[in-house]
Amino acid sequence: MADISSHPIPRHVAIIMDGNGRWAAARKLPRAAGHREGAKSVRRVIEAAIGAGVHYLTLFAFSSENWARPAEEVSDLTFLMKHYLRSELAELHEQGVRLVVIGERERFGPALAQELEAAERKTAENDRLVLVMALSYGGRADIVRAARRAIEAGIPAVELTEKAFSHLLYTDGIPDPDLLIRTSGERRISNFLLWQLAYAEMVFTPVLWPDFGADEFAAALEDYALRERRFGARPA
Repeated sequence: MADISSHPIPRHVAIIMDGNGRWAAARKLPRAAGHREGAKSVRRVIEAAIGAGVHYLTLFAFSSENWARPAEEVSDLTFLMKHYLRSELAELHEQGVRLVVIGERERFGPALAQELEAAERKTAENDRLVLVMALSYGGRADIVRAARRAIEAGIPAVELTEKAFSHLLYTDGIPDPDLLIRTSGERRISNFLLWQLAYAEMVFTPVLWPDFGADEFAAALEDYALRERRFGARPA
């Protein structure tokens, strides 16, 4: 692997964590086993992001479309989120990780929504890494929500610039991702951060999420480091 120590590290990395079900199916295990194994990858990638100097890490943990999955799987995912939050929060806090949740958290019920809010408050002053968890999140819904907020606030059309609109999104105060990683070989963004990914570099890897770790994360950063970002401009 090339030495990228002198190359720029992305400030913000977003990941679509895909492949838990296929990982489990290949081993003739229930899908829940894939989700549990995928949770271990979350820990590995958080540690890798901290070690690499990434400041923001956004994980697509549960999409708004995931509610259409079988009730048993949704229940398993919700239980896993609760378990992860309760078992990992103390360590995340100790490592200086700030937790931010985007999406319709209220759909998970008041108990879990309150736990998420408490976790955000507990870690609010941490600044080593901002971990953004997208839960019941959809990019289109995010944009529609922002448009509704603009209307409700009575913002004049002439004042609704791109900058002003970005402050109405769930990600207000969070820089746009520099790098998007999607695991499992799929090559689409699946309604994730549609506004925010406008100029992100994208890396698609065939590795299933439960098999994704520090080495795979470093490989994605290497790929990013070797690219020339133009943001729509031509080179001089």
